[in-house]
Amino acid sequence: MTNPHTPLITNDAVVLGILITILGLIFITSSSEKVFYKKFYSIVPSVLLCYFIPALLNTFNIISGESSNLYTIASRYLLPASLVLLTLSINFVALKRLGSKAVIMFLAGTLGIIIGGPLALYIVGSFFPEVALSNGEEVWKGLSTIAGSWIGGGANQTAMLEVFGASKSLFAQMIAVDVLVANLWMGFLLYGAQKSEKIDIWLKADSAPIAELEKKLEEEQAGKRQPLTTNNIMIVLMVAFGITGLGHFLADILAPFFKENYPQLEKYSFTNEFFWLVIITTTAGVLLSFTKVRKIESFGASKIGTVFLYILVATIGTHMNLGAIFDNPLLFLVGIIWITTHILVMIIVAKIIKAPFFYVAVGSQANIGGAASAPIVAAAFSPFLAPVGVLLAVLGYAVGTYGAYVCGLLLQQVFNLITS
Repeated sequence: MTNPHTPLITNDAVVLGILITILGLIFITSSSEKVFYKKFYSIVPSVLLCYFIPALLNTFNIISGESSNLYTIASRYLLPASLVLLTLSINFVALKRLGSKAVIMFLAGTLGIIIGGPLALYIVGSFFPEVALSNGEEVWKGLSTIAGSWIGGGANQTAMLEVFGASKSLFAQMIAVDVLVANLWMGFLLYGAQKSEKIDIWLKADSAPIAELEKKLEEEQAGKRQPLTTNNIMIVLMVAFGITGLGHFLADILAPFFKENYPQLEKYSFTNEFFWLVIITTTAGVLLSFTKVRKIESFGASKIGTVFLYILVATIGTHMNLGAIFDNPLLFLVGIIWITTHILVMIIVAKIIKAPFFYVAVGSQANIGGAASAPIVAAAFSPFLAPVGVLLAVLGYAVGTYGAYVCGLLLQQVFNLITS
């Protein structure tokens, strides 16, 4: 849980300076030619440090994500801006060549989460019935919010919080489980990206279509790359934040409209501003990819979008308390069994359809991490493949509430079974 004491540093300007400095040092060292750094980063993925170091600062109460507005700014301004910049560079003709395996693996991951939660609660509850209640509250209600987060994202998680009515204190415990377990798995995925060729051999998968797409996207960007000028950067920022502003404007209209006229659609996140913000900015980015605006990719649009994502990653890290695992270890056991089920389902399906590890990693992270981290995992294979992560993450937003709702109902049945 978060530390109740005031952190050492409370000034957001100072915290931002620290986070950006951390990111800068990580990128400087990860691109270094020195033998030590090459060996170090061959074992520890750089993006994992972008989470882990801010998490350490939060754990030792040097800074605190809870008392900072940086995550709110990053998630409400930089995330939608990055979604615009990453999606408008999508080459749908090239992506179509990936075939159906990407979607199949994503849906396999979704299925693993839907059945994994109830199964994990049943297994742990069979040995430790006390896990079903936390301070007298039914834990399944909180677990449903993890399902929302792990299939879709923050909007879906909030929807489950409202639908099943978990308390804020229980929700805080679930965030600890969500963040720590999800980021532990993300670390494995980032490490696996470096060993993807060996894993593909084990999966008996053909990764040639992915290599072909990567090469095509790289050649396309290289052939149209333009100098990084002030004019070009301003054009990129105009598109990114102009669409983000439009997204906020429309979200502020649509969410209250549905809340007032169609309150029954609350369980589908239609009354949530953030849901509409993500949908609008992502849709706008996709639509722009079919227009001449797509040419701003040659100005470095996706690179700027990726920078925004890394800043978001660092702010997410400030909400991770590495000591939270000791607060309620049984809940973490549920989370670990849950995500293990998800992993097993994905590996089984991947073996059956001979899907490359890239599909496994990005399909999983599109579920578990959503739009914030799926592009990062995709980019760990190649920076040019980041749009694949964005597309699958958007699919997660579309099915997240439905899948999490079903999972929540199943969790309720397991709870009744344990406590009967």
